[in-house]
Amino acid sequence: MSTQPWVEKYRPQLLKDVVGNEETVAKLQAVVNGGNMPNIILSGPPGTGKTTTMLCLARQLLGPLAKDAVMELNASDERGIAVVRDKIKMFAKKRVNLPAGQHKLVILDEADSMTAAAQQAMRRTMELFSSTTRFALACNTSNKITEPIQSRCAILRFTRLSDEQLLRRLQYVCKEEGVSYEPEGLEALIFTAEGDMRNALNNLQSTHSGFSVVNQDTVFKVCDQPHPHIARGILEACLEGRLDDALAGLRGLSESGYAPVDIVGTLFKVVKSHKMPEARQLEVIKEVGFCHTRIADGCASLVQLTGMVARLCQLAEEK
Repeated sequence: MSTQPWVEKYRPQLLKDVVGNEETVAKLQAVVNGGNMPNIILSGPPGTGKTTTMLCLARQLLGPLAKDAVMELNASDERGIAVVRDKIKMFAKKRVNLPAGQHKLVILDEADSMTAAAQQAMRRTMELFSSTTRFALACNTSNKITEPIQSRCAILRFTRLSDEQLLRRLQYVCKEEGVSYEPEGLEALIFTAEGDMRNALNNLQSTHSGFSVVNQDTVFKVCDQPHPHIARGILEACLEGRLDDALAGLRGLSESGYAPVDIVGTLFKVVKSHKMPEARQLEVIKEVGFCHTRIADGCASLVQLTGMVARLCQLAEEK
């Protein structure tokens, strides 16, 4: 059995194969058709295809020359000013025979991890070598890129993939790999992935390797998240004002070893998909959000979750 990660095995090779963000991919396809690429910033959540899209773009723009004319760096590892002065500048100076109108390409992943000094140095490098080199920067949040660099680039936004897009890709991979699955298992993978294709494929492969069959129980064992059925039971008890039942479910999750941040995170996802009047849903989301904020600030204890459950039950009684 192949040990290659499926996220690499099924990584798209051409722009037309990239899943989701159709409008952004169409803009990049227009760049390929025109042959003249600007400096670009790809901004969006992890696992939405930013790096894959840049590699596809380089492959289609430069073809077999991409091996010599493309440099890929991850700024999470190499984030200081020395990288810009040594590696990037030396690559920009390197002579590569390219067709007229084509440019060398520097792909910088996780660019928002670069230090301020490195970004200032890169700004000058982008200007000096604009006739021979283009830059493609991927980041989770574009506001961590300095404004002078943003003004030199076209900014393209990536959004999380929809459940339908994730489902189609998971079904395709299951068919290619002969994976035995239940529809509820794929739903669980989509629930835990939250629009992240990399997360969904990695969890699918881990579940298949560990349990052979992909169903709801095996997925949540691999992902090790609180089961949404239990979280939904806690929510429904709160909505009906049954405080003792809600607290019993909460204690059960806590005694199973789940951290408060995992419990409140799963509860938030359940609230978003739960059928209830919009005004009430907003109130519930607000209370869960307040609790999540306190836990993120360091007050990660069962007391915070208990207070949230009590407040939700109080809201139910006020209705």
